[in-house]
Amino acid sequence: MTDMHAFKRAFIIVLDSFGIGAEPDAKEFGDGDCNTLRSIVASKEYDTPNMKKLGLFNIDGVGCGTPEAQPIGAFARLRELSRGKDTTTGHWEIAGIISERPMPTYPDGVPPEVIAELEKAFGRKIICNKPYSGTKVIHDYGREQKETGALIVYTSADSVLQIAAHEDDVPVEQLYEYCRMARKIMQGEHGVGRIIARPYVGEYPNYTRTPRRHDFSLDPTGDTMMDALARKGLATIGVGKISDIFAGRSISRTLGINKDNVDGMEKTLKLMDEDFTGLAFVNLVDFDMQYGHRRDIDGYAKASTVFDRQLGEFMVKMKDDDLLMITADHGCDPGAPGTDHTREYVPLLMYGKHVKAGLNLGTYPTFAMIGATISDIFGADLYTKGESLLPRIIE
Repeated sequence: MTDMHAFKRAFIIVLDSFGIGAEPDAKEFGDGDCNTLRSIVASKEYDTPNMKKLGLFNIDGVGCGTPEAQPIGAFARLRELSRGKDTTTGHWEIAGIISERPMPTYPDGVPPEVIAELEKAFGRKIICNKPYSGTKVIHDYGREQKETGALIVYTSADSVLQIAAHEDDVPVEQLYEYCRMARKIMQGEHGVGRIIARPYVGEYPNYTRTPRRHDFSLDPTGDTMMDALARKGLATIGVGKISDIFAGRSISRTLGINKDNVDGMEKTLKLMDEDFTGLAFVNLVDFDMQYGHRRDIDGYAKASTVFDRQLGEFMVKMKDDDLLMITADHGCDPGAPGTDHTREYVPLLMYGKHVKAGLNLGTYPTFAMIGATISDIFGADLYTKGESLLPRIIE
């Protein structure tokens, strides 16, 4: 452990699905030549001068964009060691947990015996039970849901079970309770990463999902950087769906689900005005949910541009003892076939007064380098396969 007390606050911002190129085992996960960054850089909507200055296009193997002549940040490429390419697995690995077994997915729908158990617990019929787009499923099944009082259950390429219902028919708190029931049932062999409540409003054909989505995650299966910091009484603040991803464990405070990426960054910018010692862990999900899965290249590029402007505000507000880390949890190449996540390397951009500028750290075998570094910064013990980058980045 390195006794270096240069940092009081660390901010990790996860650009959900911002991959930077296929990993060597991408074919094992059904992916070809995927590169989320390469796809969006080609769009006329893409303009991220601040990330460029930090060294985004100087990262090994990126293969797109123009490298910065004199980067102001330290930068690295991280490979996922876990057997997955989903939100839960990626975030858990960032925090220090390596998932050696993939979480279950249901390309043909959840097995009938599990559906029967869920229907018995809910006291309601289940309809759909297929992989589906979240907006299309309520369009296709919304009228049947209203007519029958059934619950729309669907999944995706991720390890998830999603339960949708109209707020007029199933109050949101009741929908949350159904998800809690499902979470208790779906453990072990059927322990999907997340059970997700998907409330919606409106009339056919104009249904709209509401921001009252809520994720009910598995309890983390190992020690996390938040656990390590919590044992020392330090702040562990979640912005966006971080608390949901970690089932609330060792999150000292959550600022809740973001309305969108802009709202998430506004919350983060406001948080910078507070005096705390520890970690702020931020997830910006629109890159993935709104643009990656929908294969919207221009939308993804524009969202990156908007984030970069807010990043500029963030960098101006940073204090001398702040550390910024920007990364991702997997890829979701909007230029790739299908709608699934893509198995990609992720970037790690680090910036602060005490971070060596222009430092190319190369490629590392696990996202858990981040968790190890955070724990080292705060002198907290964490058991993980990641190694701290602190001795290398400290100015």
